[in-house]
Amino acid sequence: MENKDNIIRGTYSSLEEIQSRKDELKENIQQQTGHISTLWRDLTAPQPSSSKGELIAHLVTNSVTAIDGFLLVRKLIRGYGYIFGRKKHK
Repeated sequence: MENKDNIIRGTYSSLEEIQSRKDELKENIQQQTGHISTLWRDLTAPQPSSSKGELIAHLVTNSVTAIDGFLLVRKLIRGYGYIFGRKKHK
């Protein structure tokens, strides 16, 4: 019991205790990584459209986002094109 308390507090008396704590932490991290990846997959998975109206709304939203991204990149290249090797417009 005392040995386990020392390991949890971070005081180790042998290399075996350090190795066992390392293994415990590694296993814990792997479990948490699996849980996080599952949550991330559920969060970022596209939701199925239940009607044609929702499908069109998603299509319009994605199109507007793509156009907005294109215009932003164009504006940045025009303003900071010299960074990318282009001459500055007068």
